[in-house]
Amino acid sequence: MDLMTILELAKSAWVVWLTLVFAGIVFWAFRPSNKKRFEDDAMIIFKNNGDKGGHAHG
Repeated sequence: MDLMTILELAKSAWVVWLTLVFAGIVFWAFRPSNKKRFEDDAMIIFKNNGDKGGHAHG
């Protein structure tokens, strides 16, 4: 086994690894159980921080 063969195998392994990581992130992001959490996080900038001295919005 020469160095070029090892290099090609390493490249293929990285493609497979990154594809699995990407699929895992997409699965985690679109799980129905995370929907409420992401909606709450999206509204953080519109929440009133009255007791912490922040500016009131809306």
